[in-house]
Amino acid sequence: MDLTRLLRESKAEVVADAVQGLLRASLPHYAASDGEANRERLAKLYDLTAECVEARSLIPIVEYARGVARQRHRDGFDLHEVHTAFNVLEEVIWRRIVAGMEPLQYPEAFGLVSTVLGAGKEALALEYVALAGSSRGGAGLDLSALFKGTT
Repeated sequence: MDLTRLLRESKAEVVADAVQGLLRASLPHYAASDGEANRERLAKLYDLTAECVEARSLIPIVEYARGVARQRHRDGFDLHEVHTAFNVLEEVIWRRIVAGMEPLQYPEAFGLVSTVLGAGKEALALEYVALAGSSRGGAGLDLSALFKGTT
C-alpha cells in the first residue's frame, strides 16, 4: 500500500488514537477543551498532513501552523501543548505506517510525514517566538548568530 492511500483510508482510526494520546499527555488547555473540539483540531491537522504528502507541498501546513500559533497564543495555550499535539499525531501515523506498509517503504513514508509535520512544528514555534517577543515589546528571538561561520 502506498502512503497516500494509507492516509486516506486510516483517517478515522488515526484521529481517534491521536485524541486518546492527547488525553494521556495531560495538557491543561486540551484537557479543558471539549473532546469534539480536540477531535476536529486533530482531524484538520491530519487532513493537512495527508494533503501535503500527496501534493509534496509544505505551504498548506506552514500557513495553518502559523494561524494555529496565533490563535492558541491568544487563547493562552503554551507552545509545548500545541507542539505535543503535532507530536502525538505524528507518533500515531508512524504506528499506522508500520502496521500497514512494507518495511522497504518505511524510510520514504516516515520521511514524508516527518518532513510535513516538522515544517508545521517549525512554523508553529517561530510564530510563537515572534508573538512572545511582540507581546513583551521585543522583536522576538534572533537566532541568526547560531548559523554564522566562525573565523
